[in-house]
Amino acid sequence: MMQYFKKSQSIKVKENVEEQKKLYKKLKWQVFISATLGYGLYYVCRLSLNVVKKPIVDAGVLTESELGLIGSALFFTYAIGKLTNGFLADYSNIKRFMAIGLLVSALANLVMGFTGTFLFFAICWGVNGWVQSMGAPSSVVSLSRWYKDKERGSFYGFWSTSHNIGEALTYILTAVVVSYFGWQWGFRAAAIVGMLGALMISIFFHDTPESKGLPPVNKDFVKKEVSTWEEQKGVLKNPYVWILALASAFMYISRYAVNSWGPYYFEAAKGYSLTQANSLVAISAVCGILGTASSGFVSDKFFKGRRNMPAFIFGLMNILGLSLFLLGPKNVWWLDALSMVIFGLAIGALICYLGGLMAVDIASKKASGAALGIVGVMSYAAAGIQDIASGYLIENNKTIINRETIYNFDTISIFWIGAAIVSTLLALLTWKKT
Repeated sequence: MMQYFKKSQSIKVKENVEEQKKLYKKLKWQVFISATLGYGLYYVCRLSLNVVKKPIVDAGVLTESELGLIGSALFFTYAIGKLTNGFLADYSNIKRFMAIGLLVSALANLVMGFTGTFLFFAICWGVNGWVQSMGAPSSVVSLSRWYKDKERGSFYGFWSTSHNIGEALTYILTAVVVSYFGWQWGFRAAAIVGMLGALMISIFFHDTPESKGLPPVNKDFVKKEVSTWEEQKGVLKNPYVWILALASAFMYISRYAVNSWGPYYFEAAKGYSLTQANSLVAISAVCGILGTASSGFVSDKFFKGRRNMPAFIFGLMNILGLSLFLLGPKNVWWLDALSMVIFGLAIGALICYLGGLMAVDIASKKASGAALGIVGVMSYAAAGIQDIASGYLIENNKTIINRETIYNFDTISIFWIGAAIVSTLLALLTWKKT
């Protein structure tokens, strides 16, 4: 198994310079497109549960607290996997690493489409969380291996749109499938999409330029005097990486508050139908594409590679979007849509900045997977805590009067908005470094 996932061996460098340039241009675009689309399909297999939460509760299959625990199983295993797999990705054949992860994720969804018990849901969703953690490190390491330093920020931003592509597909297409065929098909459809994604990655994703007869792109990979492990230890000792990890953790509470419970909130608190509620959350995903795609380019072009000021601006937008979402009046569709536009733009950029790029910027290129792993373990541990807390708070702040369920979301509003505020303040502590 270790040998199968081991980083590819270098082959003889092609002597023809023009042939090198032509092959490099072709392969680096294949890597970028397959990483972006492939990781987007990872998200379809990760978010399928979020679409079907209300139908599952309405069918009496599971309660909100049970769904919170199941959701947290993914986040906790993902958090641990993000750390370990982040370190492993620096040494791995990322093509095989990423394809196998998505394939197993698809199989976990497939099993969940044929069961309805809490135990099987928790086990499958926990397994899904672990293999989901194989996607982002593979993608980020591919950017470090295939793209030059001066273009990494821009392409990292464009790659980060994969989150939003996957979210939009999930909240629109999966919701439509569920509305016609039932909640089980939310998982089955995700499984089919995931299997197709794994096939695409196995064909078009590539490990290293050296394994294709090309010279290394960045000088970091030529140096022999400092080992990868030494570079990774330097990342572990860097306090700014840990501060960024904490800032990302609180941002992920607000992010997954909407991703995990946004459709449920729109249905329960504001009376929208399943498709209407998921369409509103999909707006944030679509707008997130613009926020994410422009984030790296904007900071590279207008702030000379510094991420601090744009991160602060988008942090304030995150707070504003959540406030409109949670504190706005009922039955005002345009205001709910506006809240999702602002939230989507903000969270799309913050996923890029706090979720990885700022930490990768201050780490060695040979330890980019490790930097992403540290941020990831903190972020998804927080997301897991959020899912448990949110499920508990929703279930224990509702009352049934004359067979009608009345919800009180005051406590959860404080929790979600407060997390966004803390994230923004923590990011300010890295101002001079980022």
